[in-house]
Amino acid sequence: MPTYQPPVTPVADSLWLSAVIAALPLLSIFLTLGLLRWKAHWAGLTGLVIALIVAVAAFKMPVSLALLSGSEGAAYGLVPIMWIVFSAIVLYQITVVSGRFEDLRAAFHLVSNDPRVQAIIIAFCFGALLEALAGFGAPVAITGVMLIAVGFSPLRAAAVALLANTAPVAFGAIGIPIITAGNLTHIDYNVVGAYVGHQTPVLALVVPLMLVFLVDGRRGVRQTWPIALVVGAAFAVAQWVSASYISVELTDVIASLVGLAAAVVMLRFWQPQGREEANESIAEARKLEFATVGAGSGDAGTGVAEDDIAFTSAEEMDQRAGDLTPSRIGMALLPYLLVIAVFAAAKLIDPIKNFLADTDVKIEWPGLDGHVLSASGAVSKTTVYTLPWLSSPGSLLLICSVVVALVYKVSPAQWGREFVETGAKLRFAFLTVASVLGLAYVMNLSGQTVTIGTWIAGTGAAFAFLSPILGWLGTAVTGSDTSSNALFATLQQTAGHKAGIDPTLLVAGNSAGGVVGKMISPQNLTIAAVAVGLVGRESDILRKVILWSIGLLVIVCLLVGLQSTVLAWMLP
Repeated sequence: MPTYQPPVTPVADSLWLSAVIAALPLLSIFLTLGLLRWKAHWAGLTGLVIALIVAVAAFKMPVSLALLSGSEGAAYGLVPIMWIVFSAIVLYQITVVSGRFEDLRAAFHLVSNDPRVQAIIIAFCFGALLEALAGFGAPVAITGVMLIAVGFSPLRAAAVALLANTAPVAFGAIGIPIITAGNLTHIDYNVVGAYVGHQTPVLALVVPLMLVFLVDGRRGVRQTWPIALVVGAAFAVAQWVSASYISVELTDVIASLVGLAAAVVMLRFWQPQGREEANESIAEARKLEFATVGAGSGDAGTGVAEDDIAFTSAEEMDQRAGDLTPSRIGMALLPYLLVIAVFAAAKLIDPIKNFLADTDVKIEWPGLDGHVLSASGAVSKTTVYTLPWLSSPGSLLLICSVVVALVYKVSPAQWGREFVETGAKLRFAFLTVASVLGLAYVMNLSGQTVTIGTWIAGTGAAFAFLSPILGWLGTAVTGSDTSSNALFATLQQTAGHKAGIDPTLLVAGNSAGGVVGKMISPQNLTIAAVAVGLVGRESDILRKVILWSIGLLVIVCLLVGLQSTVLAWMLP
């Protein structure tokens, strides 16, 4: 097999022209998905084909290595990424067939019967806790179906779940994105985390306000801004303190719990006005969505029944909430409390953590490993595929589903039917994510991604304002802030040295920029679509969130740029 080292300027020895050619696979994804409204799996396959053509024709990558790169990426897309989503949906389905799903919905109604507050509590606070423990799409999958449970329309539930999954992403999965950036750049990851902890809290301040605007427009902001600001500020302060002085690994765990506690305490003394109007608005949007596309029907995705979810009135929900007993509430919350307990044990208790890590199977990808070099000439480590058959969040979620089925007295036969039916419903989602991750691996190993990054990094002092764009781009392609840091952290560090900018600031800016790119990643759009029963409508979800992503990216770019000059006092 040949050995391949990616060139930086393969097209006419021109960096800008090479970067434009390298960007074609990404442009094709956003064009076909966002403008032409293709199905996500067709958009993903088209992008993968274009990435392969660019790799072979422009970057002179051997055909065999290009195809093998795509195959490894596809495998990574299936396990662990789609394995997590699949298992999360199976767990959710068990709550539906057991009848406990309605009790869960009523339990959240007891905390607050205002849908705008429920969006903050479920998507922002609880979603951040899931991001802290699991990551990799699990928060979007689980909070998406929980928002459906409290009455949101599928499209709005998907958009809220994606928008909320921003501020905690940099510290997700027990700080893995930050740790990855530190290991690659040889900068103490605690220092990188402290820098990020002085950036992402700014997002935490504004995201709850954006959520209530997304749920109920200007009226929602006008009526609920006090709790949105309190929760956002509590989360932001806790994230800043933890990242700076306590623990990078526990930052999101602490911040999510502090934010949730702040919400519960405030709701004891203050309630927003306009609940009835907000519920009516959401009900109208829900009815329209079901009437036009049949979202939520058994054939559309998760199997949420229209009669059970779409048209339950606020009065009926008040009655259901009033009938709840403490034991029923505990049983309704059991799946999610179990998920928290299992993931906390798996990530925080060293003997368990080490045992699970030892079960991972390292596979040197046949025909690829050892034959691809990085741009610097070192042998690429990306060609070693890790099969986390037990340690994966997907496996842990599946174990939780079995335990929940036993407690809920769901028969093994019924659990098996849900397992098989969920796989059938997700068949196009499997194809989509495998295609997108295949595209990402081809772009990375062929050098397309580095070429784009090198071009952007050549802007000198202005690069401080542009560096988060690389993180945004990397996460948009791979769906992972960890992968984005793996792609660009070293490049950010080198660009910082060349431009006379604090390299740690740029490495941190890469991670901060990445968190706002996650909501437009085709991978995460598919996860959201599957969770809420909108399979095939990823383009609609993209149009719902892309402006939010761009707006938040502008905020991060301005913040990092100013932190390199007049706001340097903000940095640790």
